[in-house]
This record gives sequence, structure tokens and C-alpha cells, in this order.
Amino acid sequence: MKMDKLLHQAQQLKLLRPLDVQFAFMVASAEQPAVMLAAALVSRDAGEGHVCMPLSRLNPDDAAGLRRDPLWQTLFEAAGNPGDWRGLLLGSHAVSEGEEPTPLKLVGECLYLHRMWRHEKAVAAFFREHNRVMSVDGSRVSEILNGLFASREAIDWQKVAAAVALTRRISVISGGPGTGKTTTVAKLLAALVQLNDVPPRIKLAAPTGKAAARLTESLGSALASLPLSDAQKAAFPDDASTLHRLLGVTPGRQRARHHESNPLHLDVLVVDEASMIDLPMMARLIAALPPHARVIFLGDRDQLASVEAGAVLGDICHYAHDAYTPERAAELSQLTGCSVPHSSSTAASELRDALCLLRTSYRFDSSSGIGQLAQAVNCSDHHGVNQAFANGFTDICQKPLNGGEDYVVMIEDAIAGYDRFLKQVNAQAEPADILREFSEFQLLCALREGPYGVSGLNEQLEQALIRKRKITRSAHSKWYEGRPVMISRNDSALGLFNGDIGVALNRGQGLRVWFPLPDGTIKSVSPSRMQDHDTAWAMTVHKSQGSEFKHAALILPNQYAPVLTRELVYTAITRAREKLSLYGDERVLRQAVTARTERRSGLLTHFSQ
Repeated sequence: MKMDKLLHQAQQLKLLRPLDVQFAFMVASAEQPAVMLAAALVSRDAGEGHVCMPLSRLNPDDAAGLRRDPLWQTLFEAAGNPGDWRGLLLGSHAVSEGEEPTPLKLVGECLYLHRMWRHEKAVAAFFREHNRVMSVDGSRVSEILNGLFASREAIDWQKVAAAVALTRRISVISGGPGTGKTTTVAKLLAALVQLNDVPPRIKLAAPTGKAAARLTESLGSALASLPLSDAQKAAFPDDASTLHRLLGVTPGRQRARHHESNPLHLDVLVVDEASMIDLPMMARLIAALPPHARVIFLGDRDQLASVEAGAVLGDICHYAHDAYTPERAAELSQLTGCSVPHSSSTAASELRDALCLLRTSYRFDSSSGIGQLAQAVNCSDHHGVNQAFANGFTDICQKPLNGGEDYVVMIEDAIAGYDRFLKQVNAQAEPADILREFSEFQLLCALREGPYGVSGLNEQLEQALIRKRKITRSAHSKWYEGRPVMISRNDSALGLFNGDIGVALNRGQGLRVWFPLPDGTIKSVSPSRMQDHDTAWAMTVHKSQGSEFKHAALILPNQYAPVLTRELVYTAITRAREKLSLYGDERVLRQAVTARTERRSGLLTHFSQ
């Protein structure tokens, strides 16, 4: 059978997407079945979050992954099972090794979509070639840092992180929950303001509206306690923006308002939740930065990677260790008064000297179950996970979830979790208070579909709330008072962005949906104007990134699925500020904790050259 018919069969079996098949038809003719198959597979890999595809995956076993359908073997037989994929691909006009604008790029032993190759090349050049040393008055920097950081620890990593960022154009500060990333950047910005006679133009940004709002709130609180004059405090921005809003991204337009020919108007950019930034967005962001601007990336390298392609923060922080190059360690020691360790390793030294890991959690200590559980998961230590649950901590609990009565108990627990929110809705409380109360508890899911996924749980929870007369929903409408919703696609016309959460309330103007904005204000929108949104009693762990809840409840499916990984469980756990409930089978949890998220890219290769 011909390759085109086989690819259509693969699409019908959901082994490939329609986009993958159409791309394969676009770049290769029927006389090039092997190139056609390679194109479909590299497109599929990009859809699964990979930046490139090693040629070693061009065999039926590796290409199939967990979907071992017999059709994979037939596809490779139709392609002729080439022994020399490299030579065969380079024989096609659709593939090149150099700078030619071909749809596919072959770099070493990896095959790229052209746009992914271009983005990766730009990001690598930015971090490796444009990260110049910033000249500073060492004694003045030391004086300011000593005034801002009063720690008596042997090594104050927050202080070291500030020194790293003050002396490099580009810096990355990574740390888990409670390690003080926001406190560090507040003091860092205070130092920058004090070091400059003319206050720098500072902008704050994050990938989602929720993350931007959190950054605005936490940074505002941290800055309020710093010893700054009113004039110096006036230099700080009042709110953070989403990256889409910052760049001026408009749906339907390929190019954002700000780009290399129309750069952003700023001197300093702070980007929070950098683990959520995919490769194309990172490339857009760095292209829009003016050449003189400093940029400081904050994030947790151990969290889930972005939903789209790439794991930029994770790749960059691969080189973040306890030690710097000898020269850099000496400089940082002099600036901070700390004994900063050094190493003779030369691996990615320029990049490594611009990174800092914050190690001490000030939120979770030895008496915290959340902290111990997160650490065990992060080490893929399933015995440590079991021990954390067995230690009697009051802030974590694990409950079975094998259907039947277990499922009913979980739904009842969820209703209890949302009880205070529902009472405020029924009492006609102020929208701001209702929105604040909704963020106190949240159901988190690994899956989108099925009874253990977002769609199934939202429906089951709504039905239970209707039976208990907690909500009133018409049979002819999905809208009701108290319905929580999440925006699923950017809508610049409404000023709402993917991940923004609102609640439907009637305040004398009919039902409207009220959303908190990053600057602390609230806006309401007519439901009829909202096109892409989902009910948000339950949300995926991916969508919860950038958020924090007093009590988070993680729902695992009753059978293992490939999406269940260490990073997903860790991200869910660290959304909880005071309490975590985990519903799931111990066997499924063990498999999830020992599985790693894999994102194939060539970024590390660029840095190691």
C-alpha cells in the first residue's frame, strides 16, 4: 500500500494528527515515502512538545512510543526501512544542513522543523553570546547588598543571586516554593534603583494572568518593607503583565506589535514562572528586547515544562550547580561577603556563571509534610513518598480512588472544599471577596477527559451541587450564578488571556463573569462575549502553573497514563500552600513518581560547544 494511504490510516487511528499528515504531503512526493514518513513523525514530535527528533527514532519501535499499533511496522516497510536515513533525507529538496530556507533542517543526527531550528538557534545565541558582563562599582554594590540582605547564613544564596543578576545582562534564578525568588528580585530591583542616578524603566511579566497577578501582589508586599525613599519606590511598576500583553500578541496575526524592529520600551525585565515559557514564545520575547536591557528569569526548574514545544528553563538550568568558575566565584564572594564555591569545570562556563539556585525553603521546614513530599517526589523516591504520608503530617493526606464509594467520597470532599466559596456566592458577597475565596481550594487533574479528568469531574461536581441545591442551573444553559470559568484562548479584545479565572455573578446587570486583573482591579464581561472557556471547578495541573491555593486536591486516574510524571506530581504538590490532598492508587502514584517528562531538544548541545 502507498505511503499516503497508510498515513491517512494512521490519522484515523489517532497515531498521527491531520496536521502531521498534511505537512508530510506538502514536503514530499509519493516517490519519496521515507521523507514523507520522517516529515510526519517530526511534526508529530513537535506536537508532543519536542523541539527535534533524533534519527535514531526512525524505526517502528521508537516511533511508536506507547502506541504499539501494527501499522507502525507497515509504515516503515512502505518507507523501505532505509539504513542511511541521513543520506536519504539530504537527498530531498525539503531538507538541508545549512542556512537554506527548507521546511526541514538536519543538524547533526537530529531532524527539525525549520521554525523550531530557527527558534532554538536564536535562544541559544541569546544566552550564550549576548549575555555580556555589566560593569559595576564593586564597593557600592557590596554596601547596598549588605543593607538589603541581613542573613547570617554561611552562604546567603538570595544575596548571591542578586549579585549574579547585577553583574550580568541576562540572569536566571531558580528555586522551589518558598525559597524566596520574589523577595530576592524585590531586593535586586531595589539595588538597581539605588545604583542608578536615573531610575531604570522596569517591567514585570509572567506567562499567565494568574501568575502575573501573583507576581504583582507578592512583589508589592516585598517592596513595601524595603528601606527606599518615595521617589525610589515610584520607579517600580504597579503591576505585572502577561507575556502576550507585553509583546502585543494579537490573534490571527503572525507578528506581535513588539519585535526586533520595534523593541520593548524598557531597561529591566523580570519574567516570573519561566518554566512555563515554550521555545517559540522565548524566541519572540528575546527578539523584542532592546540591546541594552537586562532580563531576569525566575522559575522552578523542577516544575512541568511548557505545554507547547521545548523546556527552555530546564535545559538552561541543567548547568546550574553549587559552584561557579574560579574567577566568577571570587567576584561573587567579594560582592556578597559569602564563601561562594567554585569548580574547575569549564562546561558551559559563561552560562553557568549567570545562573543561581535558591536552596532553602522558608515556607516548608522539617515539620512540613508538603515540603517532605515534594522533595521525595523530586528525587523519584517512592519509598520517601510513602514515608511522608505515613509520618502523620497534618498538611498532607492520601486517599484511595478506585471508583465506586471512593469516587463518591472524593466528590463530597470537593463540595466541602468549595463550601465557603459557595456560601459567599449565595450571600451576594463582593466579587473581590468571592474571587479570593475561590482561590483557596482547587481540584487538580492529570487528564482532560474521562471520570478522573477535568471534563468528567466538572460535570460530576456540578450534578452533585445541583442535587444538594448549592447551585441552580437551567437545563437550557451552561451558565449559573457561581460558575467558575477559565479562559482557554487569548482574547485581546476582551483583555483576557489563556489561564485567567473568573466567576459568574449577577450584580443587578444580569449574569456577568468577574475576573481579577494583574493590577489588582476587577473587570466583568458578558458571558455572550466569551468564546473559548471551560468550567473550572477542576483544572489540569498544567493550567494551575503560576497559581497557588491554600488547599489543593490532586486527582490521579485509576490506571497509569503517559502524562503522569514526576514533574506533574511535583507541580501539583507545590501548588498547595497549607494543605494537600492526594486521591489515587498507590501503584499509579509510584509509577508517576518514577517517570520523567522527556523533552527532546538540541539546546544543551549549543551550550556545550
